Amino acid sequence: MAGKRKRRWQLWASAAALAVGAGLLALVLMPADRGTPPRSEARIVALPPHREVTPSQPDQHHGEDALAPLIEQATAEKPSGPKPPENDPEAMAPPAEVATLAPAEPPVKPEPNPVAPLLPAPHGEPAWRRNALPSAPANGQPMIAIVIDDMGLDRKRSAEVMTLPGPLTLSFMTYADDLATQTATGRAHGDEIMLHMPMEPQARHVDPGPNALLTGLDDAELRRRVIWGLGRIDGIVGVNNHMGSKFTESQPDMTIVLEQLRARGLFFLDSRTTPHSVGLATARQMGVASVGRDIFLDNFMTDPEVARELAQTEAVARKNGVAIAIGHPHDATIAELRQWLPTAAAKGFRLVPVSAIVAREQAQAAPMAKTGG
Repeated sequence: MAGKRKRRWQLWASAAALAVGAGLLALVLMPADRGTPPRSEARIVALPPHREVTPSQPDQHHGEDALAPLIEQATAEKPSGPKPPENDPEAMAPPAEVATLAPAEPPVKPEPNPVAPLLPAPHGEPAWRRNALPSAPANGQPMIAIVIDDMGLDRKRSAEVMTLPGPLTLSFMTYADDLATQTATGRAHGDEIMLHMPMEPQARHVDPGPNALLTGLDDAELRRRVIWGLGRIDGIVGVNNHMGSKFTESQPDMTIVLEQLRARGLFFLDSRTTPHSVGLATARQMGVASVGRDIFLDNFMTDPEVARELAQTEAVARKNGVAIAIGHPHDATIAELRQWLPTAAAKGFRLVPVSAIVAREQAQAAPMAKTGG
């Protein structure tokens, strides 16, 4: 009897031990919080290295708290590549993938350069008459106008030109510096002021200068350059071309230039750098006051050549009643003009600004226009 009781107790003890062991095993295997899913790092590790995750476009599998490490990881894993050179416009521009994250905005169209306001002319006079240097009547004397181009670039020689006895007509380059001061000095010396506008030459290897007028430009850009040049100097009487042997042969392009001169009441002096220039004919068709050059003084920059061209200027003036000679601020030109200018009156010539010859041409053309001639 006692032996049976002992075996039963052993069986119960074994069963209890098994139950306790099973309970302990269950407690060890059971999660601490049944409401929290098991953590998984696989989804973070599996993020492709070139993937962009931004707060504005959260990843559908992660909340906001998960974005920071993901962005850091994606950024850290992107190849950095070589460092871009400084001041490289392409390198400094934002990457395309970053730029696309910003809200799209319509491009802002730049405002066109406005045409400078036209001042009301007293008694309907055009600007070239208002700004003209006063000139005494020729009284039948042949008139000679000396125009000096390329003014303002060589400051030393330009200043020396302004010491010559005049009156002279000084044509300042559009891209010269400190034009307000230089033109004021010219006026103070009793000279007339024009604008020298660079235009395309026939020779492709010759650079006419910044903002030059070129035949290949579209109308809007060509007009912008003309307006820019005209805005560089106040109080001018007109414009003449710098180079331009190709440009002045193009009637459509010259028409755009002359439209701006007509709107401002300025005249056009055709430098005639090509025998095929349409500048004068187009200007007259459009009603723009205009004249043409007769003599170049310094195609050859030596004293004898300049003296020879001055003599030719006298011959043209005696024959036609007027002559327009164009020179440049070269040493030989300045030296010869310093000797020749004081002798002009004694030879029977009237030195005048170009505006005086334009006025003469206009006066002669008026009766012909009335009669249809």
